[in-house]
Amino acid sequence: MEKHWWQEVVVYQIYPRSFKDSNGDGIGDIGGIIEKLDYLKTLGIGAIWLSPVYASPNDDNGYDISDYEAIMSEFGTMEEMEHLIAEAKKRSIKIVMDLVVNHTSDEHHWFVEAKKSKKNAYRDYYIWSDPKADGSAPNGLESTFSGSAWEFDESSGQYYLHLFSKKQPDLNWSNEKVRQSVYDMMNFWIEKGIGGFRMDVIDLIGKVPEELITGNGPKLHDYLKEMNQATFGQHDLLTVGETWGATPEIAKLYSNPNRKELSMVFQFEHVSLDEQPQKSKWDLRPLEVEQLKKVFAKWQTELGNEGWNSLFWNNHDLPRIISRWGDEKNYRVKSGKLLAILLHLLKGTPYIYQGEEIGMTNRAVSTIEEVDDIESINMYQERLNIGYEPAEIIQAINVKGRDNARTPMQWEDSENAGFTKGKPWLFVNENYPEINVAKALMNKDSLFYTYQKLIQLRKDNPLVVWGDFHLLKTAPEVFAYERHYEGKTWLVVANFTSEVNIFHYNGTIKEMIITNGPEPAQLKEVSLMPWDAFVVEVVKS
Repeated sequence: MEKHWWQEVVVYQIYPRSFKDSNGDGIGDIGGIIEKLDYLKTLGIGAIWLSPVYASPNDDNGYDISDYEAIMSEFGTMEEMEHLIAEAKKRSIKIVMDLVVNHTSDEHHWFVEAKKSKKNAYRDYYIWSDPKADGSAPNGLESTFSGSAWEFDESSGQYYLHLFSKKQPDLNWSNEKVRQSVYDMMNFWIEKGIGGFRMDVIDLIGKVPEELITGNGPKLHDYLKEMNQATFGQHDLLTVGETWGATPEIAKLYSNPNRKELSMVFQFEHVSLDEQPQKSKWDLRPLEVEQLKKVFAKWQTELGNEGWNSLFWNNHDLPRIISRWGDEKNYRVKSGKLLAILLHLLKGTPYIYQGEEIGMTNRAVSTIEEVDDIESINMYQERLNIGYEPAEIIQAINVKGRDNARTPMQWEDSENAGFTKGKPWLFVNENYPEINVAKALMNKDSLFYTYQKLIQLRKDNPLVVWGDFHLLKTAPEVFAYERHYEGKTWLVVANFTSEVNIFHYNGTIKEMIITNGPEPAQLKEVSLMPWDAFVVEVVKS
């Protein structure tokens, strides 16, 4: 397998609106990111995945783009964007842009034109359909944000498709002009020196709406091969596809290097394990660690050399992992270290979401008025209408709502956590005097330094990047695995619970690599305290 830079780095995701505000308007911006590049260099990351900064009316926080070749004025200017790319490069950090090409904003000039008439040159850039005889929507496709995925356009008497908000009409990828326009735009950014693309809901671009096919459509991989050839295939760029429905077999189609499509995909099987099967993300159940082990082991082993894993706990759409699966009340830092150690020693490219490295947590709300996220607000109304109790819905939002990830970054213990001198666009979590970057940097035992060390271990040890994975049989809540490479074996052990567990291993410790608690003296029988995690090089008996 050919080796690439993106297999050896750790990627840090920035949600610009919430990262750092440099001009006091309460909204994070590009200037704020530039200010904090030295902090990210200290952490050791090699790439930034930047959530969308393109011009947008902001119906869905920038995932509704009105101009792909301009910057949202709240975030700054194209000059500042070019400055960010250059300053990041000086620190050996690449900028990975968020590519949103399943849909545009309804304010994009393509859609403004398309709505003018059925004969308009841009009409076929989007997906239009006649109503049924009774005037209703063409079929039952539903939007991810609740309700029908079809919106009626009075002036032309047709419906247009939007798998997300009605202000996010879906592009018609079967139109060659659409594809060429997208490739031209991608090359515009590649020429500016970016390090790659994270591809929003890319598994939807092959949709066949008349057959009710949305994900993994028949032409999907043809489009990706064509995109590869027309754009990033000529460069060594990181390309990661967001693919909610992917299995290992599907993931190989995207990421097998011989197929010349993408570097890797984000799959979400592990982060769906606290949801009731066949229900929505809001219908909760407790995590079973045994299931988590199975899912990770499946992805670690089945991709083999035919694909590459993305490793993550958090992103801008997911709740904070310590609140979700750690022990926020009793062992916030220790469970955070366990989650970090467990993930970063797996095979694949790890992603850190802003604030994860200092152990930021979910922020609870008590009323729907405190919620900003369109998905949560729509779900609240929908569930209220069918008889759910408000308190029950708010509880689900507090556990799984997207605002949890979007509260401003906690830099210090001054007002608004040092995020802004103005009024922040979203509530700052009240725990910022306790949880902030300044405090983490002062404490050599903080979660930050565990992340820093894990990133360094990856740089110094080819085993972490290239080693084979082997899951061990243990007590249900103990997650233990080996990594093997060129005659070396590392043992990773994590007690994924607030209970005590016993761990047995046939071998001796050669070297202590990293731990979040006491170092084990031997491996024959280890008493694991709550949330204990350690990594050792071993000699097997």
